[in-house]
Amino acid sequence: MHVEDRELLDLFRDAPTKELAYTAIVKKYQERLYWHIRKMVVSHEDANDLLQNVFIKVWKGLINFREDSQLYTWLYRIATNECLTFLEQKKKKATLSLGDEDNGLSNMIKADKNFDANKLEWKLQLAIQKLPERQRLVFNLRYFDEMPYEKMSKILSTSEGALKASYHHAAKKIEQYILN
Repeated sequence: MHVEDRELLDLFRDAPTKELAYTAIVKKYQERLYWHIRKMVVSHEDANDLLQNVFIKVWKGLINFREDSQLYTWLYRIATNECLTFLEQKKKKATLSLGDEDNGLSNMIKADKNFDANKLEWKLQLAIQKLPERQRLVFNLRYFDEMPYEKMSKILSTSEGALKASYHHAAKKIEQYILN
C-alpha cells in the first residue's frame, strides 16, 4: 500500500495515528536514506547509527515541518547535515588532517572482505573517498541517486551553478584516479 506524503503528514498531526504515520514514513524512506548516508560515511555501523539519529530528529521536528519543500527533500537535508556533522566530529576527535581522514575511509573500503582492487566498482569507491566531503556528497547525490541539481540546491542550500561545478570537478578527479 502506497500512501502519499501529504496523507502521512496529516496522519502524523493527528494524535491517534501519529505513531502509525511515523512508522510508515520510516518504512518508506529508511532504505534510501541509509544508502545516502552509507555512501558518505562508508561504515555500515556508522550509517545505522546516523540513520537512527536522523529518524529521532524527524520524530521531534516533523510536527513543525512547514512543507516549504517535499518531505523527501527535508529528510535528505537532515541526513546530509548529520553526515557532515559526524564526519567533522570524527576528524576533530582523531585530530587527523583531511588527507588522513580520506585514507581512513579508503582503508575501510579496502578492509571489506569483497574488496578487489582490480574491479572498476572498487576503484570508483576508492576514488570517491579521495574527494573533499562536499564534492563527494554532490557526486553521490547526482551519480548514484540521479538527483536533479534543482532538488540538490534545496537540500544543500547552494546554487545550481556551484553544484554543477562541484560535480564536474569531482568527476574529473575520479576519472584521473581511475585512469592512473
